[in-house]
Amino acid sequence: MLRSLPRLSTASTSSQPTYLVLGAGSAGSVITHRLREAGESVVLVDAGGWGNQGVEKTGIKTNPLHFWKFSMPSALTYNLDPSSKYNYHYHTTKQPTMNNRSIDQPRGKVIGGSSNLNAMVYIRGNAGDFDTWSEIIPEDGGIDWSYKSCLPYFKRAQRDLTPERPFPDLEPGGTDVEDVKKYKGYGGPLSVTNGSTFSTKTYPGKPKVLNRSPLFDVIVKAGVEAGYKYTPDFNGKSQEGFGPMDQTVSSRGERCSTELAYITPHLDSSGSPTPGLTILPSHRVSRINFSGKKAVSATLIDSTGTEKTITPTKEIISCLGSIGTPQVLMCSGVGPASELSKHSIPLVHDSPSMGSNLQDHLEFYVQFHSKKPVTLFPVGNWFPYPWYRVMVGLEWIFNEGAGLAGSNQFETGGFIRSRPGIKFPDIQYHFVPGAVVGQSSFLPHHAYQAHCGTLRPTSRGSITLNSSDTSVSPNIDPKYLSTEEDVKDLREAFRLTDEILHMPAFDDYRGDKLGHKDVDVDDDDQVDKWIRNNSHSAYHPCGTCAMGTVTDSTGKVKGVEGIRVVDASLMPNMTSGNLNSPVIMMAEKIADDILGKKQMEPEDVDVWFNEEWESKQR
Repeated sequence: MLRSLPRLSTASTSSQPTYLVLGAGSAGSVITHRLREAGESVVLVDAGGWGNQGVEKTGIKTNPLHFWKFSMPSALTYNLDPSSKYNYHYHTTKQPTMNNRSIDQPRGKVIGGSSNLNAMVYIRGNAGDFDTWSEIIPEDGGIDWSYKSCLPYFKRAQRDLTPERPFPDLEPGGTDVEDVKKYKGYGGPLSVTNGSTFSTKTYPGKPKVLNRSPLFDVIVKAGVEAGYKYTPDFNGKSQEGFGPMDQTVSSRGERCSTELAYITPHLDSSGSPTPGLTILPSHRVSRINFSGKKAVSATLIDSTGTEKTITPTKEIISCLGSIGTPQVLMCSGVGPASELSKHSIPLVHDSPSMGSNLQDHLEFYVQFHSKKPVTLFPVGNWFPYPWYRVMVGLEWIFNEGAGLAGSNQFETGGFIRSRPGIKFPDIQYHFVPGAVVGQSSFLPHHAYQAHCGTLRPTSRGSITLNSSDTSVSPNIDPKYLSTEEDVKDLREAFRLTDEILHMPAFDDYRGDKLGHKDVDVDDDDQVDKWIRNNSHSAYHPCGTCAMGTVTDSTGKVKGVEGIRVVDASLMPNMTSGNLNSPVIMMAEKIADDILGKKQMEPEDVDVWFNEEWESKQR
């Protein structure tokens, strides 16, 4: 079935709103949805235009032909390209521990934010992450962040569409179907499924263009051969092990961004926001205005350079992300006094920790040639097989998301512990039956890669200002690999990855090494050098307005009134996995607090940890 034409409208008009939401990304979309659901009037602001609905509205230009760049799951890398208008294209400062490289740090400049650019991987993190949060965030009469208190909000957000989890020649590690279901949500806005649903989908009389790669199953078998368990759902009872990895994709095989899940229910048939909601795309936040210590309004600048000020009656909610939120707050006078004085910004409140505690995941690719033609090579590039790309795209468009284009191609993966004494996984694998350079260009070979990264780095960086003008990118300095522990963890991750990829399951497929053939796996210096030259960001910045230091447990900024933060900057510590799902959960949870609702009842479910974690690595 041919997809419906994208929406062309952008905003309704509104009188003075009850709430002003700055940033229409993952958190901002959730907050807006829940506020409107409760009958509150909202103005939602974003510097970008429409995304998943296929409309670019930056200024006066509209291009409805861009819909596939957002909606097609396999097209996930297109908006990471330097030419994309839907991306802030941030870069870190030069990192001395990584050969003085400046590392790409893309963020979504679009309604839906980075949920319209990301890899769509649905990982909640480990139960241990949230129990750690509950220990270090003072509850102060506000919100409990323990896993049992977060689980109901993960479930409220989720509309699970995943099939049951049979797996060839493997037992499900003692976790049955009923166990898996206890951890899932089925009625939420956010569609969650597995890429294999679409890559294996067929229609009578319509032959498939290309088949799903068997390598997705091979990596799981290799993990089991190496001594790790099979895990049927990384978001269920046990995260540790190898198994299927879920994605935020709708039943029609489309990217389920927060724009699609949470904003489109509030648009009418013409695409305009329903009464009570005003959406202002292409509006940059210039500053938040204070009367004494109270945030009273925000000044915006549209695409023509015209200023406008919005004054909500209740609260301003900053959902601008881990880079944008501290930047705007500092430019508005809330931040370290010494940093603000450098840019002649009048001090509203001295918040010494604002912009500090920056954390991010580092990753690298371990790649091998494939001896069999079972990879994404035919569709990874336009040449030498341009017709495959065209045919796979048409298959997706006309067959309701069927085929390889309906999958993000991260259909399986794994979570393991790097060493004894680590209670829950600190290494993550995304497996791809192809080999890429950076995040976007496929190598012209039949090849595959284990995309490996460590999960709880100890390095801490910062966001600082380059200017008092929010249109000027701030300094982003993650201070990657600034602790010896982080260096050792990535070194061990490299060795464990090499071991897994040499398991018998890969014997029929494993060709020559790609990119690391001259690295002696047992030589610390050689491995460390390779890591410093080849690691890159997983694009998971967080922690720069951490709960417990910059804000309280409900996201309210300490020392001032009328302004609350809801985005990944609130995380005191990183979660163990991709960040989009935890951010959505956080927004769901804080939305209840904003509305004065009682928090949902905690769910005390079983969580599996290896009983011998203190003495064994697996």
